[in-house]
Amino acid sequence: MSSSGAEQPTDTREEIMEATYRALCKHGYANLTMQAIADEFEKTKAVLHYHYDTKDQLLAAFLEHLLDRFTGRLDVDDDDPDARLDALIDELLLGLGDGSEENREFHTALLELRAQAPHNAAFREQLTANHDLLRELLTTVIDDGIEQDVFHEVDAERMAVLILATMLGGRVHHITLDREEAALDVRDALEAEVLTNLRKD
Repeated sequence: MSSSGAEQPTDTREEIMEATYRALCKHGYANLTMQAIADEFEKTKAVLHYHYDTKDQLLAAFLEHLLDRFTGRLDVDDDDPDARLDALIDELLLGLGDGSEENREFHTALLELRAQAPHNAAFREQLTANHDLLRELLTTVIDDGIEQDVFHEVDAERMAVLILATMLGGRVHHITLDREEAALDVRDALEAEVLTNLRKD
């Protein structure tokens, strides 16, 4: 039996991930079960258990899937570091979907899942991998901007850490505060206090 999902056909993996998405939207993390995911899946619960021994293994794979989906949506000009930086920030901070209740429920469930990471090694490992890749993407974009004389000379990795922490904090505020513009406020502050000073023009 595969616990990582690495050997399963792409279409089956995608179906499982989409079923997991729908189940998370409906039930949240606390009430999520393999049966609830199976109810959103065209195949049987046994198929889920064939690929993933436990719910936690499936959810760790789901976190990886979300990162793959995120990077797949970043369709910007590779030759323009400024545009790439804006696209990364907008997708991470403002890419919370269409504002629907289903979307909010999904991101609330993800926040609940993140809260389990201190006690769940599989979640912690995948969230760390996701974080490291995002930091690497930001660092590369900033380094490219410095090399092309678009950005001022800065420690690219430290700047990436600051931007990433600000964006993730803005997402938490958006989900947990009774303020619809929380993420947009953070985006505006990041632009005014950090990005404007980073850009040479």
